[in-house]
Amino acid sequence: MEDRGDAQGDYLRIEGASKRFGETLAVASVTLAVREREIFALLGASGCGKSTLLRLVAGLETPTTGRIVLDGEDLSALPPHRRPTNMMFQSYALFPHLTVAANVAFGLRQIRPHMAPKQIAERVDEMLDLVQMQAYAGRRPHELSGGQQQRVALARSLARHPKLLLLDEPLSALDKKIRQRTQLELVRLIQRVGVTCILVTHDQEEAMTMAGRIGVMSPKGELLQVGTPDEVYEQPACRYTAQFIGETNLLGGRVTGGRLRCDDLPEPLALAEAGRPADGSEAWLSVRPERVRLSRTPVDKADNQAPGTVDNIAYLGSHSDYHVRLAGGRTMIASVPCARWGEDTAPVRGDAVWLSWAAPDGVVLTR
Repeated sequence: MEDRGDAQGDYLRIEGASKRFGETLAVASVTLAVREREIFALLGASGCGKSTLLRLVAGLETPTTGRIVLDGEDLSALPPHRRPTNMMFQSYALFPHLTVAANVAFGLRQIRPHMAPKQIAERVDEMLDLVQMQAYAGRRPHELSGGQQQRVALARSLARHPKLLLLDEPLSALDKKIRQRTQLELVRLIQRVGVTCILVTHDQEEAMTMAGRIGVMSPKGELLQVGTPDEVYEQPACRYTAQFIGETNLLGGRVTGGRLRCDDLPEPLALAEAGRPADGSEAWLSVRPERVRLSRTPVDKADNQAPGTVDNIAYLGSHSDYHVRLAGGRTMIASVPCARWGEDTAPVRGDAVWLSWAAPDGVVLTR
């Protein structure tokens, strides 16, 4: 899959970039366009090549094929320290023997021609003020919390005013509650500075919260789909994306008479007319659990429905996930708001129920 973008509006272009380590193909001919001032997330499981792709942009790895163009400039011949990019590493990589202020100033002292000491001091103050760490300027990294270290690392990354900010799993070292709070704070800071940003993460929630667009990568290093968070979630382009982004019920079979016939379901499934494959095609239907209705009796005029037995229930506070075993042995999940039952008694494990959903609520996939 290629994201060719809009040539006039592209700020960063990755053109057919691939990377081999011996016989291993880590990145498989990725073409991607990122817009100016955009926060773009590369999302995928560990080992899918997303961090390698980020390192190609930073110049820390050399592409086996392809090229990278930033703001009209081909970066191929530029070493990492000459590129108008800055990378914030997963570990933050702060110098333990330096103070917060000295860590932020470190990159500024490497600029040629040299910046004046007064200019460096002013830039450091500006960056620490931006991340609200001025009061900690004299401390060393071991005297800071994980969230504070993350702010210092961000300040250091922004100090040289890069054209492109590269974030490699920037929040993974934080615990869940701090990470959730920091996501929006980090977005506000990046938007305030106005820098273009590529974020690498394996956390779907992080990508969908922080990024305007997401690129999903496969375990083979391929770019499978690019879109806004709602596009990637609501209209996955393939089975991998459907299963990797959130939870889904994936039903496979063959299209017959405009319907999907599954071997372990008693009735063929009604499909939405848009994008319906030709008869005889192998296809899969992705139905998100929140699109599946759970009831004690059959639903009149439902496009699709099947009887089953509640096999398990996961109570998640705002909603419960009902795992329902159908007659053919397949298990489907229905997410039901906890307020859904009102005064009625909610089904329990072992109860007979019906699952139903409308044809437009299922996304038909052919790969």
